[in-house]
Amino acid sequence: MSAAPLELPHPMPSRPFTVAEYAALGETESGYTELIEGRLLMSPSPVPDYGYAMGELFVAVRSSLPEGFEAIQDTDLDLELAPADEPGTVRRPDVMVVAAQARRRVRAEGGLLRASDARLVVEIVSPSSRRTDRVVKRDEYATAGIPHYWIVDLSEPVSVLVCHLAGELGYANDHEFTDVLSVAKPFPIQLELSRLV
Repeated sequence: MSAAPLELPHPMPSRPFTVAEYAALGETESGYTELIEGRLLMSPSPVPDYGYAMGELFVAVRSSLPEGFEAIQDTDLDLELAPADEPGTVRRPDVMVVAAQARRRVRAEGGLLRASDARLVVEIVSPSSRRTDRVVKRDEYATAGIPHYWIVDLSEPVSVLVCHLAGELGYANDHEFTDVLSVAKPFPIQLELSRLV
């Protein structure tokens, strides 16, 4: 049973939200939200092709994971970029891989999944998110210390840009796959990219 959706406070606070304040909002009726340096970002629901690709990626990733890790779709991730009492940033990756105990911690203690729990985040590019996914989120996820980042582009030919954290340089590109995604890290996976469309 899911919790009843909460309405956003009216009037909205004039100051930016902390991550804890954002988490306390719970489910909202106003659509998909992220928290960017304390400010709420609202976006419309994705188109069916986007949702289909997200589902296929989730299934492929989940079935490839070693013990001790879980795949999670479209869920808040505290990037831990600011102290708890300051405006924070929470993204909602399309798919992420986290340590299995992270979800149990959230269930027991509340709060959100954290960047330190994540081993991989995957974003699917949409026409309105191309720069955000390739530049802004890439920088944020690298700054948050998430070891691996994949950027999926559904335009023809479907592609996945695989990146790994390279210290102070941020993410380094490993390879852009356009036929079959085939990597050994952070876990072995092979996926025919035509399955995403």
